[in-house]
Amino acid sequence: MSERMPPLQGLYYFYMAAELGSFKAAAARLYVSAAAMSQQIRQLEERMELRLFERQHRKVVLTAEGQILYHYTQQGFRQLQDGVRQLSQDPEPNSLSLSVLPSFAQHWLVPRLGEFSQQHPELSVMLMPKDSLVDFRQERVDLCVRYGKGQYPDLQSIKLMDDHLYPVCHPLYLQQHPSLSLNDLSSHTLIEDTRPDMDWQYWLELAGFDHRKAKASLKYQGTHMVIEGALAVQGIALVRHSLAWRYIQQGLLIKLSKVEVKPPYSYYLVAPEPYFNREKIKQFNAWISQQALEFWAESESQRQQSLIVNAGQQVGCGPN
Repeated sequence: MSERMPPLQGLYYFYMAAELGSFKAAAARLYVSAAAMSQQIRQLEERMELRLFERQHRKVVLTAEGQILYHYTQQGFRQLQDGVRQLSQDPEPNSLSLSVLPSFAQHWLVPRLGEFSQQHPELSVMLMPKDSLVDFRQERVDLCVRYGKGQYPDLQSIKLMDDHLYPVCHPLYLQQHPSLSLNDLSSHTLIEDTRPDMDWQYWLELAGFDHRKAKASLKYQGTHMVIEGALAVQGIALVRHSLAWRYIQQGLLIKLSKVEVKPPYSYYLVAPEPYFNREKIKQFNAWISQQALEFWAESESQRQQSLIVNAGQQVGCGPN
């Protein structure tokens, strides 16, 4: 017998006939004619050079070879059915599990999430801060919010919003250094994230400031910690607009430059493509997309004098 696999359709017709013990019943289940069913089984037997059924009056009985094939087709097609069911059906329609970058969760999403909960009280929301992309095959997660270029193998990405980078400090730090100049930061404590787009020298160069003497004294892995450092009056922090803006509005941080650098990364909603057909994800997608639009509309109206510099594709591999 050839090692080449028989057509999948023939194997599925065989599996249904073996499962129901009748060509006629299997044909009815598959919405095909009895003749089409018999032809598929006959072609499969010819292809495998085996007799799989004993044709008896009003029924069919598996041969010894047919029993072996049925055992494996039963396992294979049931696993396929489980996989399709898992992707097409929501196992927990009243629970929404979100994997979100810790910085985005703490400084942008959590302050707004109560509104979504009020609009959808039927949903129980579980927020899981995590830097790396989850394995949807192994973890019970409905949706990820990630910061990158939206290129994740075997997953669909829907762009949520862009971001801008600029320096900030606490008002007390500015009082302590009234002559602060971005052209001479050699005597200042600079705080930066370890991610590639948050490099002080890179930002200063793109923004047109002298970057030769600038060197970060404090480096944190995560923009949420960078912001906390600035709030603690540790120095001047390079931050993302999305995460720092509410503190600027509250007067807890001061924006030190009208120049804003737009990195080549954006925020994306990420999940297997079928997940986006789930009603709860449609609801969350609509809500968070509207939140992003309102955030940018509000903040841009108050930053009309800002100069935006596009970083293009100069930055290397970005975060998740």
